[in-house]
Amino acid sequence: MSARYLTALPVFNEENHVVEVLGTVRQFCDDVLVVDDGSSDRTPCLLQETEGIAVVRHEQNSGYGAALRTAFNYAVENGYDALVTIDCDGQHEPRLIPKLVDALFPESGERIDIVSGSRYLKTFDNDSTPPADRKAINFEITRQLNSCFGLHLTDSFCGFKAYHVDALRKFEITELGYAMPLQLWIQAVRHGMRIVEFPIPLVYLEEERSFGGSLDDARRRMAYYQQVLKTEMDQQEVPCGADDRNQSS
Repeated sequence: MSARYLTALPVFNEENHVVEVLGTVRQFCDDVLVVDDGSSDRTPCLLQETEGIAVVRHEQNSGYGAALRTAFNYAVENGYDALVTIDCDGQHEPRLIPKLVDALFPESGERIDIVSGSRYLKTFDNDSTPPADRKAINFEITRQLNSCFGLHLTDSFCGFKAYHVDALRKFEITELGYAMPLQLWIQAVRHGMRIVEFPIPLVYLEEERSFGGSLDDARRRMAYYQQVLKTEMDQQEVPCGADDRNQSS
């Protein structure tokens, strides 16, 4: 039985990319959802002009995590087997969407909960050079997650993922900003989810893209991530050193 899957794109002021990205995504997925997180540029108008997609709009900008939470809920409520999330800034290659879904449902019948794209698992021709501060923060947070929980991640912040929808039902997403993936990893550990990584090219089209406000300062961004990790570990009662034997690389 082939999986019925949804591809969701969180979008905020992406008028420069949204039409082209959606055109490519629709070549590889029949069901496409755009979560417009309060865009104030031409993005809403462009979405209205695009056929064959579903759109959920947040009237106010609520954050990257909020947009993904909306996508999670939509996939659950509409009875999909799998959800693929992909960013709308041109960093990810839509042709890989079916491959992530295939990895989520291997022929062996093995249960996989999350297939997480990794920009550092394999080197591709024409890979970009990532901004130094982003790479350093990603590597340090990834190292901490691996050290604490016996994970084997190489890229803890990649937005290109495939989720088993049954796993989505277990998440309680309250972190609405860019640190949402950290909350997700802690909860995945708590629930003993099976995780595999999938190599994807490293592409940066806009190296100066802003996180917004104080998060553009790397030290403040790192402090924010560390605080979210600590808070979530306390709330989920998952201390550093928790042994989760269900994880995989």
